[in-house]
Amino acid sequence: MFKSFVLSIILLSSYVAIGQNRVQIHGKLVDTSGHPLSQATVMLLLPKDSSLVNFGRANDQGIFEFKNVKRQPYIFKASYVSYVPLQMDVKPDQEVSIDLGALMMKPISKELFEVVVRTAKAPLSIRGDTIEYNAASFKVPPGATVEDLLRKLPGMEIEADGSIRAQGQTVKKVTVDGRSFFGSDPKLATKNLVADAIQKVQVFNGKTEAAKVTGIDDGKKEKTINLELKESHKKGGFGKITGGIATEGRKEVKGNYNKFDAKNQLSLIGLGNNTNQSGMSFDDYQDFRGSQAFSWGNEADFGFTGNGRYFSFDDGDDQMGIPIGGRRDGFSKNYSGGANYNYDTKKTKFSSNYYFNQSERIIDKISSTQRFFQEKTQNSADTTSQRTFSGNHRMSMRYEKSIDTLNTLILISNGKLSFGNADQNSRIFQQLLVQNNLNPRQTKLLNGSEQQSFTIQNTAIFRHKFAKNGRSFSASAGYNYANSDGSSTQKSLSQFLSATTLRDSIQAIDQLTNNFSKKTQIKSSLFFVEPLSKAFFWESFFNTSFQSNRLNRDLFDRGSSSLETRNDSLSRYYDNNLTYNRLGSSIRYSKDGVNVTVGLAAQQFNLTGDFRKSASAPNLANIDLNYFAWIPKVGVDLELKNNRYLFFSYDKSVQEPSIRDLQPIVDNSNPLFLRVGNPNLLPSLNHSISSGFNLFDAANFLNLYTNLSYNYNVNQVVYNQSINSNGVVLTKPLNISGGESYVGYFGFGFPLKKTVSTMNINADFNLAKNPLFLNDVLSNTNTNAGNLGARISFTPNDRITFYMNARFGLNNTSYDKSALPEQTIRNTQFGSELTVNFGKNTFLSYNLDYKVYENKTRGLYQEMPILNVSMFKYLGKAQKSEIRLTVYDVFKKNLGVNQFAFQNFVSFEKTQTLSQYVMLSYTYNMRGLSSPIRKR
Repeated sequence: MFKSFVLSIILLSSYVAIGQNRVQIHGKLVDTSGHPLSQATVMLLLPKDSSLVNFGRANDQGIFEFKNVKRQPYIFKASYVSYVPLQMDVKPDQEVSIDLGALMMKPISKELFEVVVRTAKAPLSIRGDTIEYNAASFKVPPGATVEDLLRKLPGMEIEADGSIRAQGQTVKKVTVDGRSFFGSDPKLATKNLVADAIQKVQVFNGKTEAAKVTGIDDGKKEKTINLELKESHKKGGFGKITGGIATEGRKEVKGNYNKFDAKNQLSLIGLGNNTNQSGMSFDDYQDFRGSQAFSWGNEADFGFTGNGRYFSFDDGDDQMGIPIGGRRDGFSKNYSGGANYNYDTKKTKFSSNYYFNQSERIIDKISSTQRFFQEKTQNSADTTSQRTFSGNHRMSMRYEKSIDTLNTLILISNGKLSFGNADQNSRIFQQLLVQNNLNPRQTKLLNGSEQQSFTIQNTAIFRHKFAKNGRSFSASAGYNYANSDGSSTQKSLSQFLSATTLRDSIQAIDQLTNNFSKKTQIKSSLFFVEPLSKAFFWESFFNTSFQSNRLNRDLFDRGSSSLETRNDSLSRYYDNNLTYNRLGSSIRYSKDGVNVTVGLAAQQFNLTGDFRKSASAPNLANIDLNYFAWIPKVGVDLELKNNRYLFFSYDKSVQEPSIRDLQPIVDNSNPLFLRVGNPNLLPSLNHSISSGFNLFDAANFLNLYTNLSYNYNVNQVVYNQSINSNGVVLTKPLNISGGESYVGYFGFGFPLKKTVSTMNINADFNLAKNPLFLNDVLSNTNTNAGNLGARISFTPNDRITFYMNARFGLNNTSYDKSALPEQTIRNTQFGSELTVNFGKNTFLSYNLDYKVYENKTRGLYQEMPILNVSMFKYLGKAQKSEIRLTVYDVFKKNLGVNQFAFQNFVSFEKTQTLSQYVMLSYTYNMRGLSSPIRKR
């Protein structure tokens, strides 16, 4: 099982091992007057092709040193801002150390300009936190993509999903010639744009969009990559189309095309398959939406971060999002397609898109759950078969107009129409252990549902910059609407068993439920910034919103004669209104890398509503909840010397109860686990303290990232679980204070060998204590969870690319009440990727993902080695065609596995999913940018 894993370790170790034939090279860089040139960039290149071997920076005294480099001829190159690049040959003999002495660099003059132009093409240059790579200095095979180029650049990493990390940080934005035409993380562009089109790659810490708009440095940095195109490749299109057929009747087709120029971007995307590819990856979705998809200001609730009022159709449901993700559990057929158009000029920015998707999914799974109470233990074994169908139409538009240099208007509209149905057939065998007495029961469920919903969100934002530098004003208005109309059927048959005979009569349920809900929201925000001096700024904001929610639920009991009788005890009509206001102000200090914000806001909301059996029936319960809170804000961001960053923040947030938790309606869709809301819930409050430290050493490409946070909850919503003598669990939300958690993260990356291999180590932990109510008895759940991981990249030459990772996870859950047993869950994962170029454009690659799930308390152990192997070849002179043979899940071990422990239960489930198959596919890459501009 681990043969390839062990072989990879041996290969990596043998390569990284330090040989004996090594030499040390050192010297000093000075100007014409003999003063040292601090932090100058120094490099060693190979004479035959000028490829980069090693690099670094001189210290504050101009001294540089290369340790343990191979004894062979080099070209030494040094660069410094405003100075002529220095270049010389270095030919080591038998000496252990070579002293190049004091090397003088000359300032650039008009006479030396042509010399600079001829010699300035160094592989890389470092200026502060900006690193610029000369693409021509990093060799990649013909037809290679930008992603292949980025893999070769020192300090750059490409994750398995195509996401990019630079200097240890996730890249937030990639631009082409300074324009964000590909969204916030353009995997689609980096995978399809040819490396030959790129002249330079620039990596830097960019300002956030908020800082650019207000003109105030907020201390937040976004790792940004800019791809500078060659002059001959300023216009063109790129994309690809893939079709494949496989064993087991599997097939897929997918494609995308993108065309852009200085102003326009057109994107087309589509897919169809029965290989569980349910949608685009998250990065592909960002790319599809384009440059204006995530511009600052789209969320029009100005003020402290983390306290905005978000609009969603159903609590926690993202009604506007496009389904994302790769392979899922079960078996699914998926179809989707969309079009996107963006127009971007200095004064006008417009983006629009339409997307449709549908998915039919079949799930067969078994699961086991243990629930622990003070004197009772409940064991459940479930077998479930489910079929679901869902379809969605989504449309969005964003228009931004710079009316003049001081005024900007933004209009945003998003809409979605969803429809779907589901059928579920479950068999549940449950055992309730009460004081050593075993009471078994068996339940059959047959449920179905049909649903249709519509959501639209509209926002208008106006920004004004005053003539006084730093003074600005913003205003926003929004209207949001959502409705849902659906019906569901429920049939269940429960048997209460003794050792050999039925103890009770059979309990049967046959019901039809019609649900209609509507939500409307009107909101507005104001934001004003006043500079008090060059370093101090006063910021003030006001948020207000009115939200109306209505739910009409009619439940009918169906008898043997098909007559439907309304069940008043389970039917409800619910109407409530939420009025929200927040007024706040803060003082910000911003100068020389020091950013400090101290603020305070007054937050008030009023929640009113009533519950009835029907719209015309008298009230059953009233809600009239008024809540006021002071919301403080403290934030400190320090940009220290040598790319070091220190930050600290304190935040407080208040959240009103969800509609679902307030409704005093019994949900009996599963008669073994009933749920009812609580109209007397209070708002929950959270205190959060967070701090961290980041470091990046540009000379050695070392990076360090740490973060620690503490959270404390007041009036936290906790779900009281009570169990009756028949084993039926009833859940009801309550407010309890005292829940707290400590969360930490540590990451450290460094090169094992510069330009060849890097290692990243990371660790995280979560220590939490949460209140727990069991049969009206208060307890606490203590969770100690942590993960330790490592990743190694190895790219010794143009032919081999190798990645290896490991992750070890531990989750221990214990309880204050000794009757509840402690649970320890271990999740372990090993992975490796290898791509080998055998020449003649022929490649072999594999991807191994080995997972182990373990819970010794319950005697559970599951290992899953998933190995995919591909052989592929590029065809044609331009290498635009690719033919690929792939074996998915070589060991035929793919299985949907999930295990977790929380509160008073532990659960383990297995889902049958798509396993081994062999696919032959053909891809045509439209990497062309092949129409160079003709010069007149």
